[in-house]
Amino acid sequence: MKNYIKADEWKIIEEGFDAHYNKISESIFSLGNGRMGQRANFEEAYSGDTLQGNYVAGVYYPDKTRVGWWKNGYPEYFAKVLNAANWIGIDVVIDGEQLDLAKCEVFSFRRELNMKEGYLKRDFRAKTASGKEVKVEAIRFCSMADDETGAIKYTLTPLNFSGAITLTPSIDGDVVNKDSNYDEKFWDEVSKATQADGGYIVMRTKKTGFVVATGMKFNILQNGAAIEPATEAIEKEKYVAAKVSLEAKQGESITVIKYAANLSSQNYKQEELVGELNATLTRISTKGFDTMLAEQAAAWAEKWKHNDIIIEGDISAQQAIRFNIYQLNQTYTGEDDRLNIGPKGFTGEKYGGSTYWDTEAYCVPFYLSTAPQKVTRNLLLYRYKQLGKAIENAQLLGFKDGAALYPMVTMDGTECHNEWEITFEEIHRNGAIAFAIYNYVRYTGDEAYLGDYGFDVLLGIARFWSQRVTWSDDKQQYVMLGVTGPNEYENNVNNNWYTSTIATWCMQYTIDVADKIKDTEPEKYAALVSKLNLNEETEFGRFSDIVQKMYYPYDEKRQVFLQQDGYLDKEQILVKDLPASERPINQKWSWDRILRSCYIKQADVLQGIYFFEDQYDIDTIRRNFDFYEPRTVHESSLSPCVHAILAAKLGDEARAYEFYLRTARLDLDDYNNDTEDGCHITSMAGTWMAVVEGFGGMRVSDGKLSFQPFIPEKWSSFSFHIGFRGALLNIKVSKEGVQIKNASDVETTVLVYGKEQLVKANDELLVEA
Repeated sequence: MKNYIKADEWKIIEEGFDAHYNKISESIFSLGNGRMGQRANFEEAYSGDTLQGNYVAGVYYPDKTRVGWWKNGYPEYFAKVLNAANWIGIDVVIDGEQLDLAKCEVFSFRRELNMKEGYLKRDFRAKTASGKEVKVEAIRFCSMADDETGAIKYTLTPLNFSGAITLTPSIDGDVVNKDSNYDEKFWDEVSKATQADGGYIVMRTKKTGFVVATGMKFNILQNGAAIEPATEAIEKEKYVAAKVSLEAKQGESITVIKYAANLSSQNYKQEELVGELNATLTRISTKGFDTMLAEQAAAWAEKWKHNDIIIEGDISAQQAIRFNIYQLNQTYTGEDDRLNIGPKGFTGEKYGGSTYWDTEAYCVPFYLSTAPQKVTRNLLLYRYKQLGKAIENAQLLGFKDGAALYPMVTMDGTECHNEWEITFEEIHRNGAIAFAIYNYVRYTGDEAYLGDYGFDVLLGIARFWSQRVTWSDDKQQYVMLGVTGPNEYENNVNNNWYTSTIATWCMQYTIDVADKIKDTEPEKYAALVSKLNLNEETEFGRFSDIVQKMYYPYDEKRQVFLQQDGYLDKEQILVKDLPASERPINQKWSWDRILRSCYIKQADVLQGIYFFEDQYDIDTIRRNFDFYEPRTVHESSLSPCVHAILAAKLGDEARAYEFYLRTARLDLDDYNNDTEDGCHITSMAGTWMAVVEGFGGMRVSDGKLSFQPFIPEKWSSFSFHIGFRGALLNIKVSKEGVQIKNASDVETTVLVYGKEQLVKANDELLVEA
């Protein structure tokens, strides 16, 4: 665990430059606006260890799958979000020496992510090999107000010399992806141009044919006054720049203000890209850096108004929760239903930037409560629009008649995960997509979604489950063979309890939804039956039979649900008895040893109990939690949040707080030694869940919000915002009680500690502890 980030309520601060931490910081200090984003690479050249990263949302490449043994059903490619043209570059040469912190003596260094106003600031003092000292201050942001643009203000001051300084703002499209399977570069140049104060490159992806135009426009200030120096245009393959040579004076600053834009053929006709790009650059440069920065602050203020969490008495926890919310907001804004949430967002390449089941299981609750309803609806529509591909994916594995298997990893609905134990067997992902539909309707009351879009998806998923089960003559029950549950440290197991549980829930929910649509919209239901070739008697009859006769492994002695058949055959050594030198086991053990162990990567049985907690009494939840948590190594970023929520439900404050801190500061403290690959964006939603559903005890019960809150001992109070069916509530939990403010014109009834409370429009009330 690292501990170099300074505590601050609204800022992420790194003081002092340690090259060993640089790639971690590049992830942590990343920027984005939902449409584009970048790692916190330096503007000036850096020859040390770095992972360059600039990304444009939705632009991807189908990299050829690389496996040792090709198996039928494997996807032919792994889709990945591409490293796009680097627009932040400003090369600095001082009397013939390139400014490079890997080769300089660095006297002071501070990097600051201002989460309240949405910008990255960096300042340092450094001495070159020849002894020339400079001070640099750089501020940059990806605009939330104008989401195809970004801006940089880069100021350099000579401290002990006067001399020649060359500044070269650039756009570099000759980029690589670290995770390229065959070291291939994914872009071809279409066109480029330079001018005295900027330039652009138009690039096209190979195979997929996405076209992105990236351009810059800049101006120069010397000692605060605008100047118009002579510039030298530079054009190379996939690269444009403008070289500015100046005579610098000791103590006088030189500033480059650089405006940039990324425009994609997803949003413009290809022939219009250059014209639109130039118009965009002219608009933002005319507006000016200070105005853009003010707009950025205003846009972030509006977001924080709806999703800030305030924790009093624990600055570490406060900083952590805001960092997680900040990263979620700059990763996905919900404006475009073609986009989704990659596990690393705009912070790195790992996992290809593609969509996983993380979105439905972890991100949907966050966006339901903190964003307009359309944001979550767009996440669901993303899957609805890919239903045809999900049916094709199932057909490749031998399923038929409209059965749908949503991919484990995707960009456009096509499966592109290439590990057989995941691609073919981690099929519980289907259930998360169905549960997200249920969760959305339960929360918003938007039952029209079911008839318009939801039922199509539910039926496809239910059809898959009904074909995936096997009838066991021996057991006289249905079984689920050859699966991988959420615990990926178990592969190819039989009767994973969670998978079987969510499968039968999906089939029953599909029947229930069909009955609801039939009762309320009979004409629409008849049209759905026809469109989907539904034979109600046969198909629903089979669904019901499976629901009634499914086998679930259970241990009578311990009275716990068994993760899968044979789980108790494993040697039951608890995690606390593992030597610290053998952790994390995914870095210290062979895969064979992991598979034979009892150790659990993340919540598996407990994931099912979290989803369906209303079906189990508190003693059942406690027995399963006390059995499985001591066997869980939490080596998935998705693990601590579920355990925090369940521990809170059980009144186990110590463990709830422990798991909260682990999920909240997972990246800030680099718990798993992998933050350098990018932040764990989707699990950040789990941090919000740990506070709101854990400590806040928030649930939806019979169309009403319900709260069963408690305060961790270290906190004096905490508060959070919840949007629910038109009402905007602020819930503050303190030792005095629960204060609820309604900042909307919609009155609502909530339950606090099981008692109904009417919260009138634009009013507040206090429920005493």
